Amino acid sequence: MSDWVKQLREMGALALPSRLSPWGLAFLMVLAVLYLGTQVGQSDFYPLISSYSFLFLAYLWIYQTTKLSDLGFWLGLAIVLRLALVFLFPLLSDDVYRFIWDGLLVTNGYNPFNYLPSDLITEGPVVPGLDQSLYDALNSPEYFTIYPPIAQATFAVATYLFPNSWYGAAVVMKLFLFAFEVGSLILILQLLLHWGLPLKNSLLYALNPLIIIEVCGNLHYEGAMVFFLLLSIWLVVKGRYWFSSAMLAFSVASKLLPLMFFPFWVKRLGLRPENSKSVGLLGQLWQAIIAIDFKKNLLYFLLCFIILLGLFFPLLNGVFIQNFGDSIGLYFQKFEFNASVYYLLRWIGYQTKGYNLIATIGPRLALGTFTGIILLFLWERKVDWKSLPVKLLWAICLYLLFTTTVHPWYTSLPIVLCLFTRFRFPILWSGLIYLTYINYSYPSYHENLTVVALEYSLVFGMFLLELIRGRNAKPLLS
Repeated sequence: MSDWVKQLREMGALALPSRLSPWGLAFLMVLAVLYLGTQVGQSDFYPLISSYSFLFLAYLWIYQTTKLSDLGFWLGLAIVLRLALVFLFPLLSDDVYRFIWDGLLVTNGYNPFNYLPSDLITEGPVVPGLDQSLYDALNSPEYFTIYPPIAQATFAVATYLFPNSWYGAAVVMKLFLFAFEVGSLILILQLLLHWGLPLKNSLLYALNPLIIIEVCGNLHYEGAMVFFLLLSIWLVVKGRYWFSSAMLAFSVASKLLPLMFFPFWVKRLGLRPENSKSVGLLGQLWQAIIAIDFKKNLLYFLLCFIILLGLFFPLLNGVFIQNFGDSIGLYFQKFEFNASVYYLLRWIGYQTKGYNLIATIGPRLALGTFTGIILLFLWERKVDWKSLPVKLLWAICLYLLFTTTVHPWYTSLPIVLCLFTRFRFPILWSGLIYLTYINYSYPSYHENLTVVALEYSLVFGMFLLELIRGRNAKPLLS
């Protein structure tokens, strides 16, 4: 038996509750999840928000009232809820059709980064399964794919096993994500034990309805990214640097976002905290440079990039960088959904120029994110591994603050990172962001900016309140 399991058993965290109320609530939550997974589509806002609100309030009640002895029961429920969605076809997202499209290209020997669906459907080559019905279900047929190799590998396995069944392929992909989610729950418990943090914090991720519905329900690969990121952190805190480097590469190869976290590894791979005492930006920069263990960093990140290159290698060719880069660029210049700072700047642009300035605002905000992360890197004082999650939380929230598109599942990283900090505003965010599904309930798609304003006002308000409460204060959700 693993040491961490023995620790949990000795602490009494794996007992079954003797009361009927937890069993009854668990049963109702399973019914709510099954209802969402079988009856509620993207445009069914009121059934969606009613069921989600019940799940979210139940989740908060469980977290606030759970004793250590009930922890194993609720973690078991978290696994059951995920498993219940594995065998249901996604209803709230149409990304699955692009996954199947890419997977069929790979299994038939074609590079998905080479072909626009809109060109392929009219000009060829002819690929079995890539027919008009699948094409009509795609949400962005005019753009090259943006899904990295770990995601592409699961697409390929799924469509290899079920080339003629959209449902079968979706279930295989969901099984991968289910395995990643179970792995993430184990790693969360291990990290909480290692850092001496409350074990019930694990429930903030385990039972969060957004995580359950968007990862195992709607097939979003944030689940893979989170698993490999947590595994990389766990391995590095245990001193297994080279395996940690490999898993960090796998996290990037699932979703590119962890690339922004690399600076925060640099100091912790050799920087002595007592050396970071200089005053002034230039002094901090100088101290950061001279105190870094360049040899350890070089070996760690060299291995990481070699593995990344190996993962991307099957997809690399003369047009990969151009096509992939074009899709990423268009993401910042064309797409907009549930943004905060960008919407304010867009409004200013309309007032001053009379049209949408997204083509210039988007890239500048991306540059602002990069600059902000570098400043966070320079200004951080505490550089042990236990302080890493809060720095990563600031980095991803800065990105989400400045980006033009924030879908509900984008909050997966803030949710998991806040478990290891005193901040809980991402939990409130995960409850409010589901209100944005109202956009799909109108006869034609329309973004309800009143909902966006309410969402960010409350989230920023809670963030400021938690910031003011100080380091020694308990979290608002405790």
